[in-house]
Amino acid sequence: MTTDVRADLYPSRGAAEMTTPRQDPVIWSAPGAPGPIAAKDLQSFEHDGFLAIDQLITPEEVAGYRAELDRLVTDPQVRADERSIIEPKSQSVRSVFEVHKLSEVFARLVRDERVVGRARQILGSDVYVHQSRINVKPGFGASGFYWHSDFETWHAEDGLPHMRAVSVSIALTENLDTNGGLMIMPGSHKSFVGCAGETPKDNYKKSLQMQDAGIPSDQVLTSMADRHGIKLFTGRAGSATWFDCNAMHGSGDNITPYARSNVFIVFNSVDNTAQEPFAAPVRRPDFIGARDFTPVR
Repeated sequence: MTTDVRADLYPSRGAAEMTTPRQDPVIWSAPGAPGPIAAKDLQSFEHDGFLAIDQLITPEEVAGYRAELDRLVTDPQVRADERSIIEPKSQSVRSVFEVHKLSEVFARLVRDERVVGRARQILGSDVYVHQSRINVKPGFGASGFYWHSDFETWHAEDGLPHMRAVSVSIALTENLDTNGGLMIMPGSHKSFVGCAGETPKDNYKKSLQMQDAGIPSDQVLTSMADRHGIKLFTGRAGSATWFDCNAMHGSGDNITPYARSNVFIVFNSVDNTAQEPFAAPVRRPDFIGARDFTPVR
């Protein structure tokens, strides 16, 4: 008889909420390692947990990706696919997952050195796509995402053992200060909040529309906001925000007429592949938490 003796550096989903210091590096590459990110920007990422880029892709490229996004969200077969998430109120498509497998256009974006090269530099290794999606936050009532750490979910429900993943959100529409933009607490990535409460079975079906499990308490969020502040990200289409897997972040509802659409890609180190969940009864589906660890080339 064998016993699972995995070390869990980041316990969560237990009887009580607990905050512990981060046990992993933020920048995994050696000092001076080559890559597209300047040394001062790497230092800023290490300190704040994010890096904003004014223009990652050109206006012409934005137009191409917008057209492909529009094609996907209006395709009846894509809408009917389990990888599409529908906005509860408007019944509009909110997100489409695994877009790098559904679309060669977005697959090329994943392989673009401006994108994957930054991920390799931050994570210090080859990388694979843990998750990809397009987010369509239509106007007039699209709901936001409450405060959370992605790593808390990826650890508890997908089995990522270490904080060796990074996300990039590439804007395909202008991110205004009014249309439900991304908010991050700078420096919050240095502490892990283990949330209270067990993970319900098939929690992902609810959490992709409205997060419930894995949410810090109001008291912890208030303390973190008082300590770190809150940064709201705005920028034109083609801008991008890279952020650490453990950054506390969220977004508000979009009640303006102006949609906020983006491509969201999560890169994970090939040395940090998903195991069995640390705090969930079953794995999430592969289209949400990949089990294909093939390096991006």
